[in-house]
Amino acid sequence: MPSNSLGGLLRRKAALFALAGLLLIVSATLLAPLYAKYVSGTDPFRPGLSKKILIDGKRVAVMQPTTEGLGLGVTPIGPTWRGAYLLGADAQGRDVAARLLYGGRNSLLIAGSATLLCLTIAALIGISSGFLGGAVDGVLSNLMDIVWAFPVYLLAISLSIVMINQSFSIGGWEISSSSLLVPILIIGLVYVPYVSRPIRGKVLALKHSEFVQAAQGLGLSPLRILLRHILPNVAGTLIVFAPMLLALNIVIESSLSFLSVGVQPPAASWGTILQDGQSLLYARPMVALAPGLAIMLTVLLLNLLGDVLRDVLDPKSARGR
Repeated sequence: MPSNSLGGLLRRKAALFALAGLLLIVSATLLAPLYAKYVSGTDPFRPGLSKKILIDGKRVAVMQPTTEGLGLGVTPIGPTWRGAYLLGADAQGRDVAARLLYGGRNSLLIAGSATLLCLTIAALIGISSGFLGGAVDGVLSNLMDIVWAFPVYLLAISLSIVMINQSFSIGGWEISSSSLLVPILIIGLVYVPYVSRPIRGKVLALKHSEFVQAAQGLGLSPLRILLRHILPNVAGTLIVFAPMLLALNIVIESSLSFLSVGVQPPAASWGTILQDGQSLLYARPMVALAPGLAIMLTVLLLNLLGDVLRDVLDPKSARGR
């Protein structure tokens, strides 16, 4: 990003607010092990069905006898609003707040890695298609049209169902079905056509621009034209895509994990915690509300950052709104 664009971004209060909020969310998820060890004092991946905690000098069971119906079941403890079980427990007696931080770390890792993978593949396809043209453009464009024909969620779920029950070996490197690489690969691939098409259009426009034609007239090599004139102008488009794509990837990762075809136990993500809270929606709504609010807040901040980036890097679109 050019220095003047970076300065323009940092002068926007909305951008600073979004960056500060995202930094706070990322920092909180990275500190999940410290929170679990020193604040909550619980293992968020081990059931606590028989555990008791100290509240106001009294030993209180994490799983309390239910007061509904015949009173034969148990209900997880609700939010204590203190160190241990700040947001209450889930159906297995695990600390929701600690799992929320661990789950957020996995959700952000998967979405961030998938975004980088998608942007890299889309940039390679879009630039190759637009710059080389001819048969290369025809093959790549038709391939992207085939992928584009499938609805995103249908394609992602189908790939997940196929890959989630198998293990893969790439160059002697074993990838198990429970590896986070599986959702990263799936999510990173499904949005490639949606990014490569605008990149291809941008490259086609640049290819026929006056300064590129002047460079060709001066006898510059195609590789030099690509590196000095095409790539710097495409970089801005990729940067604008990044926060929007990251927000979409967080939502699709949560959706796949909610459907049990994303992150696999014992790992957690915001989507798996949402699934855990589905059966407790009326008795302990915080189990589902907490990850839902985390997803909503993160996506809103990313969309806000994306809007500011578009205004800074593409002033024409800002004036057109």
